Amino acid sequence: MTRPLPITLDRSSPVPLYFQVALQIEQLIDQGELPPGSRLDNEIQLADQTGLSRPTMRQAIQCLVDKGLLVRKRGVGTQVVHGMVKRPVELSSLYDDLSHGNQRPSTMTLLVETIPADDAIAVALRLAPGTDIVHLERLRFAQGEPLAIMHNWLPTGLTELTEERLERHGLYELLRGAGIHMRVANQRIGARAATSPEARLLHERRGAPLLTMSRTTYDDSGRAVEHGSHVYRPTLYSFEIALVER
Repeated sequence: MTRPLPITLDRSSPVPLYFQVALQIEQLIDQGELPPGSRLDNEIQLADQTGLSRPTMRQAIQCLVDKGLLVRKRGVGTQVVHGMVKRPVELSSLYDDLSHGNQRPSTMTLLVETIPADDAIAVALRLAPGTDIVHLERLRFAQGEPLAIMHNWLPTGLTELTEERLERHGLYELLRGAGIHMRVANQRIGARAATSPEARLLHERRGAPLLTMSRTTYDDSGRAVEHGSHVYRPTLYSFEIALVER
């Protein structure tokens, strides 16, 4: 038997008991208390620990299985798959957010090249079409799992961007180190189907849904310093937005 889970239930709350259990297990996964590969006791043992019925505990576990956080394996039991990366929508880099969330980010640099800007990228970076720009393509991992494919385009001469530096540091970290102060960005979030190359890199099937994010970032002088177009695995990644009444 594994160690008991620190689950506290409020039976007077209108929140269903199964959801209270699922939420607290998800928090343990997010906080690293239940890292990938951790095994949970079976539903009978968990139900006994929490004083719940077996159907209620089964519903809580199924909720987390449906979210991709747990998996049931014959002969092994229920295991943690991966904590979902929840990223706030603010001016930060994916590398920074993963580091702060203890997600052990790593990077595979697929491409670093200098190319002439096409019309769309030239408009985004406020440059004349055909101006030389730097194009990056990287595969970002969280806790060893492929999470995102990132394309970025930047004006030349901002900072040294090599495969080695990009695999040891986040792009925004390198820009900040070069004295570039990023102040504002325009961002769009969407979704589309995975292409065959994307599916192979992200360990998904062709046509699987992917989250998309495009962003143009400006420094404190109003200069466009980076345009990015990224795709993410939605089973491992989500955006969080705080809403305020006006």
